[in-house]
Amino acid sequence: MMESCRRTGLNGVLCSLSLLCVLLDIQLDGVLGATHVEIEHHLEMGRKLLAAGQLAEALSHYHSAVEGDPDDYLSYYKRAAVFLAMGKSKSALPDLTRAIQLKPDFLAARLQRGNILLKQGNTQEAREDFEAVLQRSPDHEEAHDQLMKANELEELQEEAHASYHQGDYSTAITMLERVIEVCIAPWDPESRELRAECYIRMGDPQKAIQDLTPTTRLRNDNRAAFLKLSMLHYSLGEHHDSLNHIRECLKLDQDDKKCFSHYKQVKKLSKQLDNAEELIQMERYQEAIDKYESVIKTEPNVPFYTNLAKERICFCLVKIKSAWEAIDVCSEAHQRDPRNANVLRDRAEAYILNQDYEKAVEDYQEAREFDSDSNDIKEGLERAQKLLKLSRKRDYYKILGVNRNANKQEIIKAYRKLAQQWHPDNFQSKAEKKEAEKKFIDIASAKEVLTDPEMRQKFDAGEDPLDPENQQGGGGGQQGWPFHFNPFESGGSFHFKFQYN
Repeated sequence: MMESCRRTGLNGVLCSLSLLCVLLDIQLDGVLGATHVEIEHHLEMGRKLLAAGQLAEALSHYHSAVEGDPDDYLSYYKRAAVFLAMGKSKSALPDLTRAIQLKPDFLAARLQRGNILLKQGNTQEAREDFEAVLQRSPDHEEAHDQLMKANELEELQEEAHASYHQGDYSTAITMLERVIEVCIAPWDPESRELRAECYIRMGDPQKAIQDLTPTTRLRNDNRAAFLKLSMLHYSLGEHHDSLNHIRECLKLDQDDKKCFSHYKQVKKLSKQLDNAEELIQMERYQEAIDKYESVIKTEPNVPFYTNLAKERICFCLVKIKSAWEAIDVCSEAHQRDPRNANVLRDRAEAYILNQDYEKAVEDYQEAREFDSDSNDIKEGLERAQKLLKLSRKRDYYKILGVNRNANKQEIIKAYRKLAQQWHPDNFQSKAEKKEAEKKFIDIASAKEVLTDPEMRQKFDAGEDPLDPENQQGGGGGQQGWPFHFNPFESGGSFHFKFQYN
């Protein structure tokens, strides 16, 4: 080689470069020869794995085949077949297009690409592929049928758009159902987006969500769909789903102003709601009330969140035994959402706190109509009915004139006052003494029950622990006298001292 350089008169540098090029050509020839064998191996393995349903493994071999020979149209076509088997039509399209570029008369690739374009709703491009097939093969039955479908699809799309713009959303939906559900164009994002808009106009956001969700995959960088999905979930009170969708929008473009603005609103509200529920779990009910009042201020324009906040504030007020305030808030929540069984249940409990048992029974009965499977409502109704029955006999709270949430000191104070007032020695006539004795026994019974935790718990559950019917083994005196004797039954005048404890 060096001798040849000298004969041709090349200088040393040029001769060295020439020698290097020759050596590289020799090496590339060896590599290309080996690659051809490898390509055949990858294609064969891809075919076997595809037949066995091992799609990921087959795809890997076809990747290698395409990389080894980027000008082999069959490798692209076969890789496209794997993508289609995996349900990745968008990935298959570029491979089919490349196969057609390399071999324009490759009818199988044109037909396959036309089918995908048709399902995507691209009627014009699909028609071009079917017509190209028919030009070379006029009797091709599938191409002829698909061309007819392309024409039908175009007509349906035009009718649907016309109906939508005329405000005839029901007809537009009917047309679009034929487009999407009859499998002419199930991958057409525009038809799904239009049908979603029709559902929104007709007040059915759930169906709109069902149509919009797949469009986030059918279109590249579909930030508009993610934003709309987030807003729909937000309006339904599904703040976690709303937050997830708006985050997907920001993943595509963190500087998207509309998405970022909505994200801030959703994030703030979602955090408030989550914190409020955490406070309830920790039984910090007053703090939870404050947090839910903040929710109302944060989002006053979406009824769901105001309704939810009122419902949960109602619940918390019952827990802190603020009866009158609870009744007011629960009543407002009930007016906002008349079929909400939880609100009716909580208001019933507020009525029980307020010793209004008839209204408590009414609320529990109405709540049961809306939620017949709830054990809480069933048990609450039974308890309210027992309390109503007891109140018509003897209500120890009313006897002492105290609230149901009164503590022991308040009960004893009320007992002392009434016992002094109704002591029989304070009365002269026989009739007055008899009436005083009866009241005094009731007052003493009320004090006995309400200062004993176990007996008070039974009474609050709707059972009178001093009712002879509820006692086993007898021993009770007249009208359930708790000390097992009636001091006023002895003959003559009976005098004793009271220890007001």
